[in-house]
Amino acid sequence: MIRFIDIYKSYDNGTKALKGISMRIDDGEFVFLVGPSGSGKSTIIKLITAEIAPNEGRLMVNGYNLNTLRPHQVPYMRRTLGVIFQDFRLIDKKSIYENLVFAMRAVGASPREIKKRIQYVLELVGLEGKADRRPDEISGGEQQRVAIARALVNNPSMIIADEPTGNLDPQRSLEIMMLLEKINELGTTVLVVTHEKELVNRFDKRVVAIENGRIISDGMGGYYDNETF
Repeated sequence: MIRFIDIYKSYDNGTKALKGISMRIDDGEFVFLVGPSGSGKSTIIKLITAEIAPNEGRLMVNGYNLNTLRPHQVPYMRRTLGVIFQDFRLIDKKSIYENLVFAMRAVGASPREIKKRIQYVLELVGLEGKADRRPDEISGGEQQRVAIARALVNNPSMIIADEPTGNLDPQRSLEIMMLLEKINELGTTVLVVTHEKELVNRFDKRVVAIENGRIISDGMGGYYDNETF
């Protein structure tokens, strides 16, 4: 569960990024976070991942109180999250399988756990026959599937997808979003940050819209109005 309670965040340059945000994301939800550039979406992601801290307010992430989180607890909190980026961020010189092994070894997984889990996530994302390929040998859509597999491989309770379709064509974008929907149906909480209005409107999900550091709408089956931003 994610809980923002009256969160304010300002940066050293004077930018007031968030102005009293209150929001709750329960376990098992699928939520779109939408809004124009500079609205505060990236700040919300950085707060959830403990990259930055709020100036005011309370923040809970998957059972951790981020207001009192000790530095040595941060890695454990982050293990409850899987993050997917627009630019994939794969290790070019490693195969798909090796990219996933690297992520699991980082948290001390055993060789047996690694083999079993990687086989499962590659099947889940539709890449079971391409484990030996390097990122430059597969398409952009497939690279994003690898990034999703990497985010899932340590079995997080929540996936955060930050503009996951920004580098993909409309068909590949739809496929990635349908894959995230499938992952959500299997029990993982999903938060998707996106500018893709048409894509959001194809899915009957909760939509949280933010503008100028404030939430302006939040509703189930929300519609991302093309004229809003």
